[in-house]
Amino acid sequence: MAAAILKSRNLPGVEVKSAGIYAMPGQPMSANAQAALQKHHIDHDHISQPVNIEELQSSHLILTMTGGHKEALLQVYPQMADKTFTLKEYVLDRDEDVIDPFGGDLDTYLTTFEELNNLIDVLEKKLLEE
Repeated sequence: MAAAILKSRNLPGVEVKSAGIYAMPGQPMSANAQAALQKHHIDHDHISQPVNIEELQSSHLILTMTGGHKEALLQVYPQMADKTFTLKEYVLDRDEDVIDPFGGDLDTYLTTFEELNNLIDVLEKKLLEE
């Protein structure tokens, strides 16, 4: 959902890509994630893809949703440490995770959507200042 929210902002000079550490290639977004986005009028056709070195190398900034994701990524790609942060670490300078709605009901996804939307408000300001 974070990628969809950020993409919907259409920020100049910002290209948003999404990949997962444990992603199974070709899987659609969960129905509840799609419903949460649709409720907020964000269209997004997401097909999962695993992280790959080429995308990481070409990225200016790599944001993960949790410290565990960041740690797992850096175990495989330690050379990406200088540009890899959790979302909350990057925008709030706090070592906290975004709520993971995986397997939850729609209300759980909507709660995560609101959290992400607020964090991306701050991220947007930060990216536009760079």
